[in-house]
Amino acid sequence: MSNERYVVTVGRQLGSGGREVGERLAQVLGIAYFDRQLLKLASEESGVSSDFFKKADEYKQKFSVRGFFGSRLHPAQPISMGYQNHLDNDSLFSIQSDVIRKLAGERSCLFIGRCADYIMRDNPRCVNLFVMAPHEARLARIKKRHPEYTTHQIERFMQKADRQRAAYYNYYTGKTWGAASSYHLCIDSSLLGVDATVELCRQFIVGRLHL
Repeated sequence: MSNERYVVTVGRQLGSGGREVGERLAQVLGIAYFDRQLLKLASEESGVSSDFFKKADEYKQKFSVRGFFGSRLHPAQPISMGYQNHLDNDSLFSIQSDVIRKLAGERSCLFIGRCADYIMRDNPRCVNLFVMAPHEARLARIKKRHPEYTTHQIERFMQKADRQRAAYYNYYTGKTWGAASSYHLCIDSSLLGVDATVELCRQFIVGRLHL
């Protein structure tokens, strides 16, 4: 087995089980797993409040933070340079991108969402996956986890999440979110179930990277 570092990125539709697939896949491969903790790491690296990263997380919306810098920002750190008195979504994306590159340079990693496939596009040892599922399967999965919501509420949430993730991804990558051409492997998790989907992805990664 190769000792070279590698990266796996997992894009996903809400309700597809993509996050669970990614987490289990990282465990099976024995590599680091990063999802929402990226926001905390980006905050720690930059000195910027994690609240701003959470607000901008996978959403392409217009907002800015002014009058925010000062003692909380560390100008000596490269990822913080140049932001001065204005911080917008693009700046937050740049900070988060630097954190992803730094982590990938230290160990083998699996990243959930956040345009990691685009950020790592120059890494030849990067495998990009997208996990999807039919509408009804996604609806049923979310309903099982959140029975307190009505079907109508869940459907509206799914539509909003898909729209926002697509806008964010398409804006920052110039590619199309969820399109087969944007990834190395797209898989419908409802066909095999989570466990078998994880195993199929593992075999694909092992074969592609000659692990």
